[in-house]
Amino acid sequence: MYKIAVLGDRDSIYGFAALGLSVFPAEDGAQGARMFRRLSEQEGEDRYAVIYITEALAAELSEEIEKCRGRRFPAVIPIPGISGNTGAGMLAVKKSVEQAVGSDIIFGDKK
Repeated sequence: MYKIAVLGDRDSIYGFAALGLSVFPAEDGAQGARMFRRLSEQEGEDRYAVIYITEALAAELSEEIEKCRGRRFPAVIPIPGISGNTGAGMLAVKKSVEQAVGSDIIFGDKK
């Protein structure tokens, strides 16, 4: 069965454990990068199909995340952290929609 992981700073992610998701706190970008590579490279039915990652950590791991973009698994989804929303999650959704549809149907020429 595929799993769902949540990666980011401890305060932002531990609430997801109550939902049954696997949480992986990262103290800094280097530790986050190591965890992200480990989670995204797992194979078989026990792989992580979805990795939620805090926007702050996602900004530090943009190259690693970009490597996953063309693969089927995992889907990497930025989420706001405890410090608030930076807008990076919405921009990632916008980029994915543009790639799938071929044009910007979310914002048009507004952004």
